Amino acid sequence: MDFFEQISNNSVLIATFLAWAISCILKGLIVCIRERKFNIGRFMGPGGMPSSHSAIVAALSVSVGRVAGFDSPAFAITAALSLIVMYDASGIRRAAGKQAEMINAIVEAWNEKDPLRKQIKLKELLGHTPVEVFAGAVLGVIVAVLMPMTTI
Repeated sequence: MDFFEQISNNSVLIATFLAWAISCILKGLIVCIRERKFNIGRFMGPGGMPSSHSAIVAALSVSVGRVAGFDSPAFAITAALSLIVMYDASGIRRAAGKQAEMINAIVEAWNEKDPLRKQIKLKELLGHTPVEVFAGAVLGVIVAVLMPMTTI
């Protein structure tokens, strides 16, 4: 079996990518509806509802559990990885986004005093709220449960 055939038969990988794609589409559509304008960057950008990071790792964990067993070391590894990614998305990356907001406000105030000085604005939408992380995780679990799995 060649590489591409193996990849196309990997139900765990397909469920993971499907959860990611659905979360990106939903994230972009939610922004379009809320802001009443199309913003292509919000389909793939960081932050937003639902968390694509959480969808990916939740789908990966549940898919691995279904294929290798929920008592397997592989599931334990993916579950631990999922917790780290979701904690990081709602904690550390969210805090970095808040810091970027404050730095941008300081720089903007500074630029008003010296308009010749042009600064690049830091990206503020980096992390997720706990609700966005939870929604992404639920989406990932649903995709992994509904996806037909091939066993090892």
